[in-house]
Formats: sequence, C-alpha cells, structure tokens
Amino acid sequence: MRAFVLAAVMALAGGPALADGVWLKGDLHVHSRHSKDSSNNPIGKVVAFAEAVGMDYLLVSDHDNHVGGDVARHTWADPEYRSDRILLLYGAEWTTHRGHGTAIAARPYDHRRLYDVRDQRDVKIGAVKRRLGVHLSANHPGGSDNFGFSYDLADSVEVWNSAVWPRNANALMIWDDMLKSGRRLTGRGGSDSHHGYPDTPAQAVALSRQAPANNVGTPTTWVFAAARTREAVVDALTRGRASISANPHAPRLEFQADLDQDGRMDLAMGDNARATGRPIRFRVQLAGKTAPGAAYTVSVIKDGAKFGSFEARGETPVAEFTDTPTAQGRTYYRVQVEGPSTPYPEVPGSVALSGNMVGLSNPIYFNFDPRF
Repeated sequence: MRAFVLAAVMALAGGPALADGVWLKGDLHVHSRHSKDSSNNPIGKVVAFAEAVGMDYLLVSDHDNHVGGDVARHTWADPEYRSDRILLLYGAEWTTHRGHGTAIAARPYDHRRLYDVRDQRDVKIGAVKRRLGVHLSANHPGGSDNFGFSYDLADSVEVWNSAVWPRNANALMIWDDMLKSGRRLTGRGGSDSHHGYPDTPAQAVALSRQAPANNVGTPTTWVFAAARTREAVVDALTRGRASISANPHAPRLEFQADLDQDGRMDLAMGDNARATGRPIRFRVQLAGKTAPGAAYTVSVIKDGAKFGSFEARGETPVAEFTDTPTAQGRTYYRVQVEGPSTPYPEVPGSVALSGNMVGLSNPIYFNFDPRF
C-alpha cells in the first residue's frame, strides 16, 4: 500500500525526496549600480554583504529598461559579479508599462528577447519565455508597478517584499486567488534593495530611510534543492520547495504531511498528491535559531481562508494538525508563523518593521492539475 501511495505522490510531485536535498537561502530581488535608481551601489558591495550574512545564492536583478534589455553586457559582465562562496544566478527585473517581473535563470540567456516583447500580447510573451527557458516571477503584485500580465506566464509570485510585513496583505490575497484558480504558483520573497553609498546629504537621508526596509535578506527565501548548484536552486523555486523567513538569521520554516498516516512524512511544500478521502496529518517545524522557551503561533490557511491556529514550542518548535482534503475537488494548505523576532545585527532596524512575522510556507496541494 505504501509503495502505491508514494508512487502516486512522486508522479505528481517531483523534486528530491524529503531526506535527499539541501536547504539553501538567498535573495532574489536586489539592485546594483546598473539600475539607475541604485547608481551608487556597486555589485562588489552587494555580493560581499550577502556572503557576510551567510547567503547561499543571490540574484542581482537590475532593471532591464536602464540598459535597453542588454543586462549581459552590464550586470553580468561586471567583473565584480563573481563569488567563490555563493551561487550567483542570472536574471533581471523585467520593467514594463504593465508592471514588473523578474526573470531567473541558472545560466546566461538572451534577455533582450524578453525585453523586446514587453508590450506585446501575453501569448507572444509566453512563447518567448518558454523558448528562453527562464523562470518568470511576478514582482510586488499588490503594490506599485504591480505585475499586470496573466499569471499563466508566472512561475512564482513575490508575496513578501521588503521587511515591512504589513505591505504584503494585497500580495497574499492575489496569491491565494491564483492558487484557488488551480495555479501552482510558488510564493517567494525579495528585499527589493536599491541602496548604496550616499553621495550627497539628500541621498544619505533617503538611503537611511530605505536601508532597514530594503536590504539584502529582508526577507530571505529558502529553497530545498537537490544539490548546491544554480540549476537546483531554480528548479526548487519552480517546484515550490521553498519557504520565506524574515531575515537570514531567522528560523527556517518546514511544512510536511503524512499522506498514509504511517508516521513518516511523505509530502513537502510544493508537492501535489491525490486526496484519498482519509485524514492526513500535517507537521510544521521551525529549524535553526529559535528563541529559547518561546511560543510560536502557526496559522494554517486552507483554500484562502484561515483553517486554524496552533502553538509550537520546544527546542525545535513543532505543531501538528489533521484534516481531510476533499476527494473530489482541489485543496491546498499553507502556513504563516508569528513569534519572537530574530535579531539581524547587520540591519538592526529591519526587525521592528517585520514585527512578529517569522516565516511563510509554500502550499501542499491535493488534486491540482499536474500541468500547473
């Protein structure tokens, strides 16, 4: 019976087995001097900061309209865009009249082709995106410069932008709407950091206001990758094997499920299984630096509505709940965790802006169309 259940799960889920991967953390929305609104922010400073706070991967996603789409001869060609310690991805912020997205890839690609069709019909954009083989993420969908395209073009959506957690209410609402439509869209974070060295007193004031809210790692996106490679990072992001934490030092959120109630976890974030009509046990766990003796509140969202709240305590805080997904229709579950904030000494002002928000999971899906 277990062999049959696991075969059904893996046919729908894909990705590394729950014990066979590695957790990697990084930031997918950072700007350097190659973006005109961040002209005093050298790539070397950005990369060094990411290394110092323990990032595993990084995407410097400069605006493509500032260079006519030719990021290959600007951001990617910058001699400072290198590191022996972290995985540097390739991409850019796709900056259009209908909002912004981020193209993400493990290898260089011809970004100008995507830039050149930015004002075309969605069907034409989708064809170019597929030929390029890039991951396209919808940026800050609930704010200014929101993603104004069909979400059928998107592989992920930026549900947590900047350290200021209350800003993301609309983004979460849009994400849940897209999930309820049957799309399996990964939720990711992005700091949207633009700041650099102040050149004038006026810039110094502006940058001091932005830095705590938008700095590398505020928030941090974790991916459960098959290996420590750029390809594995992008693949894990696409599959939804990801969660978000308030900063690089905050605990990592893990969300799993025991499909056949044998005491072993079969499903992880991003996985899609056929509902059996029987109860399923879910587990939420915080790993890493947690506050000793603290209580964390786990809020479970089921199909866009709050299902319940549970308390997680202990050296490695864990909360469990049981529910029965419908056997005939789609169901998804995701979780949000609140509790004591984790200090971010490198960006001390960011902690107060995040409030009690600790982490956000991606969904576990049931009966979703495997094509999405």
